[in-house]
Amino acid sequence: MQSKTVRDYIRTIPDFPAKGIMFRDVTTLFADPRGMRLAVDQLLAPFAGQTIDAVAGLEARGFILGGAVAHQLGTGFVPVRKKGKLPGETYEQAYALEYGEAVMEIHVDALEAGAKVLMVDDLLATGGTAEAGIKLLERLGAEVVASAFVIDLPDLGGRARLEAMGQPVHALCAFEGD
Repeated sequence: MQSKTVRDYIRTIPDFPAKGIMFRDVTTLFADPRGMRLAVDQLLAPFAGQTIDAVAGLEARGFILGGAVAHQLGTGFVPVRKKGKLPGETYEQAYALEYGEAVMEIHVDALEAGAKVLMVDDLLATGGTAEAGIKLLERLGAEVVASAFVIDLPDLGGRARLEAMGQPVHALCAFEGD
């Protein structure tokens, strides 16, 4: 019997949140202990032996993955949140959405300058949220060593966008055409 891949644990829900969209649902991956372990192990594997001072997770599913990756690496976790969710002084970074704009925030004292950070999220689509996260981390003086994702949707251009910024991208699986 062939062992399952991370992709095998991801459920596809057609026409969510709108007709024509194939939603890649990672909650089925998170719910399965073998799938979750596989995803966390594969997210951190390329960085074993590297100096990682912190893991930054993008709201919200990046918190689940990032916390687990930080635990395994024996390092701290830094949340990058939607505007208005952090209680202390923050830096803000606006980014474009399909219709409009959103803002991400990070605490101004979240990291020491020079910290080496691995940024984690569940999905890389257009790259807008990830780019905002990288800009916030760099504003703190951190070095983002890489961005790691469970899913890459390469046709939406996020990987190319981040790589054009000089950002290494690690993704566990890709769904073409979505």
